Amino acid sequence: MNRSPENLLLRNANVVLSNRTITHATILVEEGVITSIDPSGAAEIAGAGTLDLDGLTVLPGFIDVHIHGAAGVDVMEATPEDLQEVSKYLASRGVTGWLPTFVPASDENYSSAVAAVSKSMQSADCTGARILGLHYEGPFVNSAQCGALHTEYFKTYSRREDLDSLPVLERGARMITLAPEVSGGVELVRELNSRGWTVSIGHTRADLEVLNDAFSAGARHMTHFMNAMSPLHHRSPGPIAWGLSRDDVSVDLIADGIHLDPYMLRLLLKVKGAAGISLISDAIAAAGKGDGDYRIWGETISVKNGRTANASGSIAGSVISMSDAVRLMLSLGVSHLDVAQMASTNPARLLGLDRIYGSVETGKRADLVALDQAGDVKLTVVDGHVTHNRQ
Repeated sequence: MNRSPENLLLRNANVVLSNRTITHATILVEEGVITSIDPSGAAEIAGAGTLDLDGLTVLPGFIDVHIHGAAGVDVMEATPEDLQEVSKYLASRGVTGWLPTFVPASDENYSSAVAAVSKSMQSADCTGARILGLHYEGPFVNSAQCGALHTEYFKTYSRREDLDSLPVLERGARMITLAPEVSGGVELVRELNSRGWTVSIGHTRADLEVLNDAFSAGARHMTHFMNAMSPLHHRSPGPIAWGLSRDDVSVDLIADGIHLDPYMLRLLLKVKGAAGISLISDAIAAAGKGDGDYRIWGETISVKNGRTANASGSIAGSVISMSDAVRLMLSLGVSHLDVAQMASTNPARLLGLDRIYGSVETGKRADLVALDQAGDVKLTVVDGHVTHNRQ
């Protein structure tokens, strides 16, 4: 196992804080915690490993709350060792925390996948991104907005025992995407909220009344906004109109230029603001592998020019990383401050982890990413350990 020194000094960095960027600063990390951010660059500590970042821009490490796999690994079929390989790949793309995201599947598949995630989280390997918990995309979603999900595993809700098919981790965040209009959906939101789940609305055709009821029950976020939900219509406002009009509802976006046109990304940023948006990858196992045909979720998914498609022609996730999403947003003129909020701060807050992660502040864990002027990842630090360095 490769570990960075116990203490770390990052010099000559442009550091993106929560409200401003400071230049030529030094970040001091002790035992995995940021203990000093010195604008004068004068911080010192005996025995610390020192890296001169030569003007790279340091942001909080990216947090991907919606990812199905990467580097040839599908989280539904992965071993603990496979998941560690995904974590290493993600760290090379600036990701410091992630939620393995499950598609609707059999109870047996869920159980084996959760066991693998649990074992991987217990590993002492610190060479990659940290698994922060789990995200279930479904199975309580609308078959009319199934996207690439397999409808044979979709479910409705009538009693608490219906949740037994969703095994959970002993520790870590719990997130679920559901459609509140399915039978028992609003009661399901209420029950999940009482159990501490982060409930997100997606794969939905819900009307305004149901959406408002779901909000009152605890659903305050929307999954891959505009994708896999009924389209915006001027005489029939549904989930998109609802999400756009409510400042108290946040959304996440797949910023790959395919799921959403860049013009729409600009519009959404104008309407929701950086405070209301989280970036996600929604990446599948083919991410990082290039164009070709891949056997995923029991079917062949083709990747051509970075666009995924299943046999029916539906987009089946993405093949981007969070760094790709960040680079696209930067190319649209979005500031580093806003990008840091969308890629790190907001996802951490969504999961209730923002006291520990999501911003570059003293007292928080040293999860950091350094970008060059082109937006490419040059350095990733997870819990004070250098996991990727291409300076």
